[in-house]
Amino acid sequence: MNGQIGTVPGVVPGWDMSPVLAMAAALGVDARAAAEFLPVIEAVMARHLNHQMGGSREADK
Repeated sequence: MNGQIGTVPGVVPGWDMSPVLAMAAALGVDARAAAEFLPVIEAVMARHLNHQMGGSREADK
């Protein structure tokens, strides 16, 4: 999903969910399960990536 992350300089706001849901369908994941769980996973991943990027910016100062 590397190319499916929406970006703003210095911030990862989240994923483009249309391709993520299409990928889930291609993998055979139930659409209802994907719709239920992906927003939670997206929030955790975006928070983690933003934390990592913030830490690397602090180290560069």
